[in-house]
Amino acid sequence: MSERLSQLAAQLASRPTPPHPLDPLSASEIEYVVAVVVKEKGQLNYNAITLSEPKKKDLQAWIAAPGAATRPKRQAEVVALGRNQEVFDGVVDIDDGKIIAWEKLEGVQPLITMEDLQDTESYVRADPKVIEQCKILGITDMSKVYCDPWTIGYDERFGSNIRLQQALMYYRPHIDDCQYAFPLDFCPIINTATKEIIHIDIPSVRRPVNTIPSNYMPADIESTTGYRTDIAPLNITQPEGVSFSLNGREISWQNFKLHIGFNYKEGIVLSNVTFNDHGKVRPLFYRVSLAEMVVPYGNPEHPHQRKHAFDLGEYGGGYMTNSLSLGCDCKGAIHYLNADFVTRSGASHTIPNAICIHEEDAGILFKHTDFRDSSLIVTRGRKLIISQIFTAANYEYCIYWILHQDGTIQLEIKLTGILNTYAMSPDEDTKGWGTQVHPGVNAHNHQHLFCLRLNPEIDGAGGNTVYQVDAMRSPHPVGSEENKYGNGFFAEKTPYKTIRESMQDYNGATSRTWDISNPSSLHPYSGKPATYKLVSREIPGLLPAPGSLVWNRAGFARHAIHVTPYADGQLHPAGRHVPQTSGVPSHGLPEWIEAAEKAGQDKVENGDVVVWHTFGLTHFPAPEDFPVMPAEPMTLLLRPRHFFKRSPVLDVPPSFAVAPSQVKERGGVDNRDRESHAAFAKKEGEKKGGCCKK
Repeated sequence: MSERLSQLAAQLASRPTPPHPLDPLSASEIEYVVAVVVKEKGQLNYNAITLSEPKKKDLQAWIAAPGAATRPKRQAEVVALGRNQEVFDGVVDIDDGKIIAWEKLEGVQPLITMEDLQDTESYVRADPKVIEQCKILGITDMSKVYCDPWTIGYDERFGSNIRLQQALMYYRPHIDDCQYAFPLDFCPIINTATKEIIHIDIPSVRRPVNTIPSNYMPADIESTTGYRTDIAPLNITQPEGVSFSLNGREISWQNFKLHIGFNYKEGIVLSNVTFNDHGKVRPLFYRVSLAEMVVPYGNPEHPHQRKHAFDLGEYGGGYMTNSLSLGCDCKGAIHYLNADFVTRSGASHTIPNAICIHEEDAGILFKHTDFRDSSLIVTRGRKLIISQIFTAANYEYCIYWILHQDGTIQLEIKLTGILNTYAMSPDEDTKGWGTQVHPGVNAHNHQHLFCLRLNPEIDGAGGNTVYQVDAMRSPHPVGSEENKYGNGFFAEKTPYKTIRESMQDYNGATSRTWDISNPSSLHPYSGKPATYKLVSREIPGLLPAPGSLVWNRAGFARHAIHVTPYADGQLHPAGRHVPQTSGVPSHGLPEWIEAAEKAGQDKVENGDVVVWHTFGLTHFPAPEDFPVMPAEPMTLLLRPRHFFKRSPVLDVPPSFAVAPSQVKERGGVDNRDRESHAAFAKKEGEKKGGCCKK
């Protein structure tokens, strides 16, 4: 191994340029880290090897003066399992080639890897107790039995000292059948370490296996309804190439500049986001990511209370990422970025095309027509999309980070894939906990709650304050001097001064938004601080009751917003190691809040803060969602307010414009004649070769 270690060290040393401090670990770096660990700790199984991000102050110093400041050390976090399933957390210094931290953890389980998931089905199929349950249901061919391995959440019967999964069981009469149309009514529990089924949860009243397929693959559609024939081709071309440029993983587009990172838990991470405002580079966000999510299901009957997956903390949004393909997942002129991860054995594994970067037409950016003389201007916009798609067993999550020319940053998430299903009897009452979406198929109510993590640095100098903004009626009554006609309303802004004050929920009645502001950077006209406004409307409350298992485990989801002081390493709001935690004592965000308040360090006004925002949707399934769900989108915006001196898109070339003086030169237009109005606009467009030209 020492020879291998030397070879890998020489390979890293021969790189023409060192990686950016925030670049994800390369395949060769991962293999080098493994070699360092093997040399000092012997053979282990690997759960994760990922970049250990530099401390913020060190990275900011290097960014401000890369030639003068010390480049932050390249380090890797290691999560490994010993021969007896001991869990180790470590840090390897790649520059120095040595382990600088190593700790054995007790009562902790790291996330479930893709290899763990893939192994489970073979264990389940071969187990005599599972075979017996299948025979009871009339199934004898075990090659037609499938399971979706799930984290067990937390089950008080087994605790967290042994590494467990639960198996949601299905049947496929034919290899091309959708297994979710044939759910089985029992649930094995697997000890991942020993590869044994240690228990099977069996309902007191058995449910028969459905016999009616519901499929979505081409052969089935072609043999039943057939495909639509009235869809003409739609092609997207950029004959002159794209408008963005990449330097490594730093992208520049339409005044934006940022670094695109990627890790096994969060997936895409955007860092050092800035905007060039006519020559002045203005910081916006130090780090932006989708930090966690939880999917609680609403059937309280045992064992369904265990169905509440933390898809990032328990499986990893990076680990589950799809390899994207042109024309299917992305269209247009595409640039891809790969992702490198470690396998259980310590080899590197590459997911090609893990990130897709492309531009799209964004419709009208702005437009105005003067009704007096037909003068007009219309400018079409475009957007840059940085995306990934990951598959969490039955569900697909399509993640789109979108940059707009006016400085807006948008996060859009599309949910598709297949409903999680459970068996039901023909006359069974779902009790409101679910819906029969197909004969014998019960799809339970559930939520998808995502946690956005923002570390702002709006306009750089000074700290940031978060304000709650509510649209309010004037407090003065109709007829009063202040509000004589009763039509007054205003934006009530409430600053969050402490963590506790920031723990707030959404209020649709007041169109609640949140301003992230820099009090030391005031607008020359409005006199208000430079701000990025968080506009988010899809914010259901966490429906499991306070004190429930999900409530305890998903502390980040108890409120729509939390604001905490920045601290290095506080990245994962459900905790660093999420599987099989009970939530008591608290992990992640609630733990950090408690510690900050106890230490008297809970001030969040005009400082370096982190905004945690939980949003999502509540899904009451319907037959239209089965057997495969049409994509359901949700979105939120980070919009500049009092940030630019005036509209930041005036310098985007118009698609078509005719000034009043040009109209006058041509003798004007009869505004009462709409046909004349339209004809004039069309004629002017054809002259100029603008958007109106055919």
